Amino acid sequence: MPDCDYCSDSFDGEDAYLDHLAADHADEVGFIDQRRIDNRTSDDGGLPLGLLAVGLVAAIVIGGGFYAVVLSGGVSPDGIEAAALDQRGDADRLSAVESFESQGTQHVEAGSEIDNAQTPPLSGPHYNTPTTGGYYESTQSAGNLVHALEHGAVVIYYDPAAEGGTAGDDETPTESLREFAATHTNQWGSVIVVPNPADEPQADYVLTAWQHRLTMDDYDPETVHAFLSEYLGRGPENPIR
Repeated sequence: MPDCDYCSDSFDGEDAYLDHLAADHADEVGFIDQRRIDNRTSDDGGLPLGLLAVGLVAAIVIGGGFYAVVLSGGVSPDGIEAAALDQRGDADRLSAVESFESQGTQHVEAGSEIDNAQTPPLSGPHYNTPTTGGYYESTQSAGNLVHALEHGAVVIYYDPAAEGGTAGDDETPTESLREFAATHTNQWGSVIVVPNPADEPQADYVLTAWQHRLTMDDYDPETVHAFLSEYLGRGPENPIR
């Protein structure tokens, strides 16, 4: 009997659970759950419902004289980037994580100056709107990023001048990080990847969660996965794991 990862409901079978996710948590599910929803079969045992929906959209679009290609941001996560999170992160990979006291959760007016205790910030005063999950090529406001941390996000800062390490399977760190961001999109547990705004970043990659930080000079996707397993979706406002 599957239990819902997003609320306290339980269900008699997988199909009933996936129907519940599609109906009640469509805006919250991550990449993996969305793929499970899309791949479930229709009641008559025919094509997966996701394919039927795509086919209907395609028919409408083509009928209007246009052609559409639906891509998930041009990213198709696989490997460790798309793997389910562990209950806890690997302790050996997380042995260098630094932890800090909370600086509070108060909201302040957007645009106001905030004196953060750590750089990048790990907690404290922040703006009313959290940054949306995803991979960014331009710096984002710290006031919005901290709010996302409060919502359970993991924010990963990269030095634009560095491409240290490899992600395996001929992937670059950038490709791997894009896949992590595409996999984890829940509003209470998203991955946000942003350029480090510091003139001299403390490391090529800085992984941050609420009150926690881990630096990496050589990119390692297994360590990223361990950090996400430990902290993603476990922010102070509405933990979902």
